[in-house]
Amino acid sequence: MAKEIFAGIKNLKYKIIISRNAISKKNLGHILKEHNKALIISDNGVPLDITKKVKSISKNYSKVFSVVLTKGEQAKSIQNFQKILNFLAENNFDRTDIIVAVGGGVVGDISGYVASAYLRGIQFIQIPTTLLAQVDSSVGGKTAINISAGKNLVGAFYNPKGVLIDTSVLKSLPEREYKAGLAEVVKYGLIKNKFLFSLLKDNPQKIMLMNKNLIEDVIFESIKTKAEIVSKDEKENGIRALLNFGHTFGHAIEAHGKYKKILHGEAVAKGMFIASKISYLEGHISKKYLKVVKDLLDTYGFDLSVSQYQYRDLKPFIFRDKKIRSGRLNLVLLGGPSKAIITSSFDSNNLKKSLAN
Repeated sequence: MAKEIFAGIKNLKYKIIISRNAISKKNLGHILKEHNKALIISDNGVPLDITKKVKSISKNYSKVFSVVLTKGEQAKSIQNFQKILNFLAENNFDRTDIIVAVGGGVVGDISGYVASAYLRGIQFIQIPTTLLAQVDSSVGGKTAINISAGKNLVGAFYNPKGVLIDTSVLKSLPEREYKAGLAEVVKYGLIKNKFLFSLLKDNPQKIMLMNKNLIEDVIFESIKTKAEIVSKDEKENGIRALLNFGHTFGHAIEAHGKYKKILHGEAVAKGMFIASKISYLEGHISKKYLKVVKDLLDTYGFDLSVSQYQYRDLKPFIFRDKKIRSGRLNLVLLGGPSKAIITSSFDSNNLKKSLAN
């Protein structure tokens, strides 16, 4: 049975539909019927049967155009941003038209940023096809592209018109990508959602095997946690920063490897372990709870080794983090079971110690 949840506030509120058949004439048609033209943005990593299904349904309501990017984090470039903007202009898209993002977080991020910028804003919808995008980047209104100085340093807060999360598409994911998406799920369990933490702890085999009922629950609980936080802080001026648990170090690891050597979720898993170690070194959690966190990450098969990274190499990226305020780095740490805290008061030596295995 389909699950529905709303995110956003007031006139910026939008519906998220979660089901095995979310990509349907009923759900997509309801959104597209008001738009004359639709640009479907995807990449060459999205299975063709998914994009064909979206196009086939869309053609009943709108004149359909498409742009296919080359898969990878490098697709979130200024060059592709300009390319899509020019495509929209050349095909006379106006403010009554819409963008449909079909793909993972990379596709969703650049599509949303294009939508926010073109004609100072046109509507877009998210159809995320990876677990990572379904539980995280498709919800919350963050859009972005990367520049050479770092990941997601250019972007906008811009909510979609709707999000369709079709769990049937997950079967097309390589095991590595599916598992990487679970890192963000673990994050929600660690920072706030005790029920989700218990689900993860008690059902690792079923979740890894993508049990259809459990995976809908896992996605719903993840989005519920994110929606609760985002609705209180849409533009990351306060508690929304909790959602970045593990990301300060994860993004630094990604940038250090030029976004080629490691998947986002894999880097976040390492980042969460680093942040958990700092939490212990700072006295916020016990050694026993640090082991609980490590055991959970180990259970889902994440490589937590960090000895290959030197603090001096990651430092430039860490201190370009978006959570810098008045020159001070705000860290998201654990304050206890399913509880996260934000602090700028920490011993910088503990950052270095946390990178020692």
